[in-house]
Amino acid sequence: FFQEPSDFDQILFEPVSSLPTMKFLLFLLSFFQLTSAFAPSPFGIRSNPSCLFAGKGESDGGGGAALAKPAVKIAQKTEVKAKEKVQQRSKAKTHDPISRRDEDFEEAPMFKLMLLGDDGYDPAHVVERMCAVVEDMDEDQASNVFQQANQEGKAMCGKYPLEIAELYKEQLIRSDPMIFSDLEEENK
Repeated sequence: FFQEPSDFDQILFEPVSSLPTMKFLLFLLSFFQLTSAFAPSPFGIRSNPSCLFAGKGESDGGGGAALAKPAVKIAQKTEVKAKEKVQQRSKAKTHDPISRRDEDFEEAPMFKLMLLGDDGYDPAHVVERMCAVVEDMDEDQASNVFQQANQEGKAMCGKYPLEIAELYKEQLIRSDPMIFSDLEEENK
């Protein structure tokens, strides 16, 4: 049975002295290990064909394929946690209708547009420009305001919000010849 060591045995069983040779041998072994793991069995024959079909074991009560049941029963432990009720804090109750907050609008401060009297005015020009600039004024109102301004020194043309009153004042000053006017706050 025992033979003398051949050259092949000496190569195979001699201690490997070089590191690259050892790495190569390890690579070859791992390669063969991997290829054998993924290689199909010869001729498509499986070693244990009964593992593919459910219901062919001893516990099958006859009646065809069923779901595979494990041979060993595993006890499963489940924990049920009670849900905690979260109270929602709401200002309004569900049966109460939602009442919207009353919107508080402040009235825009009103300003009086005052025509200043001057002896140098041409009455026709002033009445014409006042009717053109001030939207809600007709010729009769404009002539009354002009007469009152000449008698008392100033007369009120109307009450308007600040931006509109400033617009009318600027348009009257830009007319040629200029018509002087002033703004006064309504409550003063």
